[in-house]
Amino acid sequence: MRITTLIEDLAGDNKKLKCEHGLSFLIEVGKEKILFDTGETDKFIWNAESLNIDLKRVNKVILSHAHHDHCNGVRKLLAHYDIAPKFYVSEHFFKDGNKYRCTEEGKAHKYVGADFDEEFLSNRRIEIEYVNENVTKISDDVYLFANFDRNIDFEKNNHSLRVKKGNEYIIDKFEDEIVVGLDTKKGLLLLLGCSHPGITNIIETIVKRTSKKTYGIVGGTHLIEAGERRIKKTMQYLKNMDTKILGFSHCTDEIAEKMFEEEFEQFYANRTGSVIDV
Repeated sequence: MRITTLIEDLAGDNKKLKCEHGLSFLIEVGKEKILFDTGETDKFIWNAESLNIDLKRVNKVILSHAHHDHCNGVRKLLAHYDIAPKFYVSEHFFKDGNKYRCTEEGKAHKYVGADFDEEFLSNRRIEIEYVNENVTKISDDVYLFANFDRNIDFEKNNHSLRVKKGNEYIIDKFEDEIVVGLDTKKGLLLLLGCSHPGITNIIETIVKRTSKKTYGIVGGTHLIEAGERRIKKTMQYLKNMDTKILGFSHCTDEIAEKMFEEEFEQFYANRTGSVIDV
């Protein structure tokens, strides 16, 4: 099993790869090539080709949530390759996809949703599976988790991220968020898109539902908007878990990354080009 970060905000050791504010993972397990998110542009494709990765063989695409920096590479993927992979999105992905960044007063000033709709995929005869179960198994070792509990008090909604419903902009609760779980011999390796429901809410929910050991956590945490108190509480929560890998990236922020690096031996900054072999 191999997980390659095709795009992330910052460069890793390979400075020739392109970066952008976005995230995309390629999961290679058995004969399957699964794309988890696509970044915002076609840069993830350029990086894959630079790494001699053949995206023509991608047979499944999972989208973590309907934000531009995770989904807007979809059009580029389907234009670049003559493929029709099966898509996995939350049942809320399109229903709650009219996403905006707003002022605290609820006035919209930027559209931040995806640049395609159901019709775009249907016209290309792409099969879409709408994820609505708490746990969905999509192959022998790959699970999708959704519908996260929101019981941890220090995790808060971001009031500037909203969904347009009619003429109103309501606070986005990110019911469309999906997390990937890879079942390894060492335990679950979790891949996070942005963790908008709260990283500890997500992990706590998955632990309760699966009773599996969490081997690693990799991806976006959205701690970029967290204060020191929330970061420290998140760190304390994770210290109580026996994880062997913590690889945060994208929406984590350098301040949070530095705090984690100082406290966790297993922490690393997951960057464009990073590879995990399990």
